[in-house]
Amino acid sequence: MKRIADVSPRSRARMTGVVYLVFSLTALLGEFFTRQAGVSAFGVSDDAPAVANSILVHEASFRAGFALGLISLACYVAVTALFYQLFAPVSRSISLVAVSVSLVGLAVQACGTLFQLAPLVILGGSAYLSVFSAAQLQALALMFLNLNAQVGNISLVFDGLFLLLIAYLIFRSTFMPRFLGVLLAFAGMGWLTFLAPPLANQLLTFLEVLGVIAEAALMLWLLIIGVNGQRWSEQASAAGLSNLATRRGVAAFASPIDQAREGSAHAWLPAVPPP
Repeated sequence: MKRIADVSPRSRARMTGVVYLVFSLTALLGEFFTRQAGVSAFGVSDDAPAVANSILVHEASFRAGFALGLISLACYVAVTALFYQLFAPVSRSISLVAVSVSLVGLAVQACGTLFQLAPLVILGGSAYLSVFSAAQLQALALMFLNLNAQVGNISLVFDGLFLLLIAYLIFRSTFMPRFLGVLLAFAGMGWLTFLAPPLANQLLTFLEVLGVIAEAALMLWLLIIGVNGQRWSEQASAAGLSNLATRRGVAAFASPIDQAREGSAHAWLPAVPPP
């Protein structure tokens, strides 16, 4: 983390853009492979036998999609940490809240991957599963996939909050253009519609396009242009000087009080006569 802090602001922004690109590619490839197996992060068909058969026929694609999904989650953890480094000069407290929100959403999504993996266990043909009929196993597999989709909806709500906070930080910053903040704000509000899944499902195509445009714009800006290094340094210096002045003010205010307390604490001691 210290080495990252020593990197120039523009290089740090481009590093963030590179990791953001790796996340985007792995997430898109993961979704591509899982869809090859008839499964999507946003839901699956209600035809349990067809879904079960598709997973078994395209098991390699299903496993590849699962693995790429985990890699994308790890990449987004890194993106979150890099965003904190990038936007801490704007507001360290808001940046910390954004990191916390993002990590909660990622933790929820990581737990949800267990539901995504469950159909492979249920449909694996183990001897202890013989007590269930084929129709029951197929229904169980579909149920876990639907639970995975619900977990994805929950994680998108946290992602929406994260994007709104990043949008606010961009808007308050002096080193990035505000139109990026506007795009992210609209995308974040769009993901918040998953608080009402029926509404979000009706707007799904629009929300996906809006989210892709907003995050792709941010990623490409960081990757190609970066940030205005001089303005970033000025804002970072201003924040540092403000914190230093605050600490000095507190120390100056507390010093006379501490001296008075020290004097009163020692007032009861008897005077020691000179030898």
